[in-house]
Amino acid sequence: MATLTKIRPRTLVRASGGPRYAVALAVDALGTGLLRPFLLLYGLTVLGLSAPATGIAMTAGVVMGLACMPAVGRWLDRGARSTVVAASMLVRVLGVAVLLATPAGHAWPFAAAALFLGMGNQAWPAAHTALVATVSRGRERDTALAAGRALRNAGLGAGALLATACLAGGATALQALAAVTGLAYLTAAALAWSVRLRADPAAGPAESEADGPAPRIRGLLAANVIYVFCLNVPEIAVPLVLVTRLHASPMWSAAVFVANTVLVVTLQVPVTVLMSRFSRRTVLALAGLLLAASYLGFLVATSLGPGWGAPAVAAVSVVCTVGEILYAGSATALVTALAPPRVLGRTLARFELSTGLGLAVSPAAITALAPHGPAALWGTLAAATLLSASAVTHSGCGPRRAVLASMGGPERKTPESRCLSCARRLASQASSPA
Repeated sequence: MATLTKIRPRTLVRASGGPRYAVALAVDALGTGLLRPFLLLYGLTVLGLSAPATGIAMTAGVVMGLACMPAVGRWLDRGARSTVVAASMLVRVLGVAVLLATPAGHAWPFAAAALFLGMGNQAWPAAHTALVATVSRGRERDTALAAGRALRNAGLGAGALLATACLAGGATALQALAAVTGLAYLTAAALAWSVRLRADPAAGPAESEADGPAPRIRGLLAANVIYVFCLNVPEIAVPLVLVTRLHASPMWSAAVFVANTVLVVTLQVPVTVLMSRFSRRTVLALAGLLLAASYLGFLVATSLGPGWGAPAVAAVSVVCTVGEILYAGSATALVTALAPPRVLGRTLARFELSTGLGLAVSPAAITALAPHGPAALWGTLAAATLLSASAVTHSGCGPRRAVLASMGGPERKTPESRCLSCARRLASQASSPA
């Protein structure tokens, strides 16, 4: 099993797509941070829409944006890489243009803008992962993906802080932020397109099986829908509990969110490198166990009541963030390792569909469970995540090389799998005469 022991900045930049692509990621993330957290506020303040109309338009945009993923997957499987990344950014430029042109009081143009922004936001992760998978492989690729996530979180955080400082300007400031966001997306698209990277789908790394069938990852995709809930815990579940149950100051919610962002930015790459000694599937299952433990920790912390409850929730949120880091560093890497090059795009598109579904469903699920008490909220999340961790451990019985690739390295002479049925089958193959 390949294991990384050092983080070499130059190697990491090269494995991530090169310097120009790294700058494109940073500019894109900064622009996204300027607008995305305040899109709801834009609809309410600048356009004068009602809260239900704004929320429905944004949700519809995200959900309808998922419909573009099959086409994105087929485009990637034809070899496109930097062009798809640039297109995902240009679609968001169109979304910002429609947003700026929307007259006050008109919900439909706002919904159209949310649709274009949603399409770009949904398409970008699959396109980015496919590009990184083309220029790197193995554990180097895993670290490059982790570095991209850390860089994106840093840009989002910096953009959100800058936008927050400008909000005192009211509607005019929000319109200016939207315009700057459009320029950032346009600049990032130009930089990404200038990389001019394509892939030969027939030629892939040795750890995949180019001529093999598509991996059977339905269990992994179903588990991912539940795992993704962890991304909305710091933004939705924790503030909801702190404010409605513990009657804590909003500063606690802000502190949890800031701590989550800082930990992801600083620890994503080192933790991914540290965990490279274990199989990707094992790390993903461990992430589920850690997330489930943190949910139970939130349940205990909430029972402490006002006073000690808020600090306890903040402390448990650190454990939840570590689980999120393990999940983010292993889930996409595992799916990428399992996918044969000829269907990499479609496999990543399916994975991003499950991610988008989880992100779309989780706010409604969390807010529906919360009124029934902490036990209903955190107990349900913990039980569902434990089931998902179990599904990760026993799913993914695919081709021999793909199964071994999921273990984190090239094919070996001795069969190896965390799925018992796969282990027995591979053992019988290894012991049979040639």
